[in-house]
Amino acid sequence: MKKIILKLIKSSKKIKHIIEKYNIGSFNFRMNLGALRRNHYAYICFNAALLAKKIGYKKISVIEYGVAGGSGLLSLEKYAEEIEKILGVEIEVYGFDTGEGLPKPLDYRDLPYHWKEGFFTMNHNSLRKKLKKAKLIIGNIEDSSKTFFKDYQPAPIGAFIQDFDFYSSTKTALNMMIGNSNFFLPRVFSYFDDIIGSEIELYNDYTGERLAINEFNLSNKNIKISPAYHLISRAKVSWYDQIRIVHFLKHDKYNSFISDETNLPT
Repeated sequence: MKKIILKLIKSSKKIKHIIEKYNIGSFNFRMNLGALRRNHYAYICFNAALLAKKIGYKKISVIEYGVAGGSGLLSLEKYAEEIEKILGVEIEVYGFDTGEGLPKPLDYRDLPYHWKEGFFTMNHNSLRKKLKKAKLIIGNIEDSSKTFFKDYQPAPIGAFIQDFDFYSSTKTALNMMIGNSNFFLPRVFSYFDDIIGSEIELYNDYTGERLAINEFNLSNKNIKISPAYHLISRAKVSWYDQIRIVHFLKHDKYNSFISDETNLPT
C-alpha cells in the first residue's frame, strides 16, 4: 500500500507542488518524490555530501557556473543548509557569473543561432543581499578560473552545476579540474543544463557543452566525465540524462572503500 501511495504522489504535479510549498516531510522524502523545485541540484549536492562523509571529509564545496538571476544559487544555498543538518558535512556554496549576461559567442561552437550577447543579465548587488552564505565570483571565467583556488581556498568540490551555455566558457570551467585534484572529491556529481534541448537548440557532440565534455575526456587520461548510468537505467526522468560523474582516477581517495556490501555471497 505504501508503494502505491508513493507512486500516486510521484505522478501528481499538484501534490508535489503542495509538498514543496509547505515543506511537508523530511528533505529526503521531498527529494525522493521529486518534490523540490530543482531536484537535480538537491540530488548532486546531497550525494556529494554523502560521499564526503563516507571518506572522512567534514566540509565540501558546491558550485554553480552561470548564476543569471540567482534563483538557482538561492535554491542551492537552501538545499545545502538542509543537507548540512542531515549529514553533518559543512557545505560551501559558490556561484560564477560575468554579472553582465552572456558574452558575445566566439564562433559556431558557442551556438550563436540560439544564444545572444546580453542574455541572462544579473543584478548582483540585489542578489548578494538575498544570499546567506553563498559567495558570488563576478567576472570573466577566463580570469576568475585562474585565481579562484588561491583566493578562496575552497573545501573540496563535490558537485557543480554547469550552466554557462557556451562551449568556450564551459571548456574553461572544466579545465579548472586539471592539476587541482586536491580541491575535488575523487568522484564529483555534476549537472549540465544545456545538453538536451529541443528542435531549436539541436544540441550535439560537436558544439556547446557536449563538445566541451568530449574534448575534455579526450585530452585527460586520469580525469573522466561519465554519464550517470545508475540513474538513466531507472525510470525515465528528464534530468537523469543531464547528470555526469567526474572521476578523478588518480585521486588519493579514489579507491577508499565506501560500499554497503561487506559480505561476499556464499
